Amino acid sequence: MYYILKFLVRLAFRIAFNLHYEGKKNIPKGTTVIYACNHRSNGDPPIIGCGCPGRQTFMAKEELFENKLFGWLIRSLGAFPVSRGKGDTGVIDKAVDNLNSGKNLMIFPEGTRSKDGKVGRGHTGAALIAARSGKPVVPVGIVFGDKLKFRTRVTVKFGEPIMPADYVEVCDEPNPRQLVKLKNRYMADIKRLVEGEPETADKEEKADE
Repeated sequence: MYYILKFLVRLAFRIAFNLHYEGKKNIPKGTTVIYACNHRSNGDPPIIGCGCPGRQTFMAKEELFENKLFGWLIRSLGAFPVSRGKGDTGVIDKAVDNLNSGKNLMIFPEGTRSKDGKVGRGHTGAALIAARSGKPVVPVGIVFGDKLKFRTRVTVKFGEPIMPADYVEVCDEPNPRQLVKLKNRYMADIKRLVEGEPETADKEEKADE
């Protein structure tokens, strides 16, 4: 059922939008991964999923499951509910279980959609999941104009994978400061993918001359 629905959704989204994918070679093979992405619209999970191999899962706010038909649809596509602002630790365990059972995870570290397209502050949830599972984090940037409309050009950029062991001890109770370092790394990569390379000090000095 999952792959039938994924095919139909992929077809619908490719008709609705002008989708382009960059950096797919950065997606590691032979393992499940955590896609950490900026958040632009409710269509982000299927837009990303259209360009990703394998089976995907993603967190969705619990209110979206109140409609039984829509709840069934997104659950069939890999969504699982999260209670925002309630310290829902069970969702972390669910995410790790999914990764260990062969399912990839999409997560939006900002926790809310960006209204101006810029990348906001991130949270450490993806870092905690990476530390507990040992799975690589692939930063993802979704880029389009002010609004998502019919045939809007949407570019999805996949960055180089980040190995959690390079930043944090892989264990059930990782060091919080190390989690922040990992979070800062993937948020910086997401921002770079979405907003471009920042001006370097050398360029600024040349501009002042």
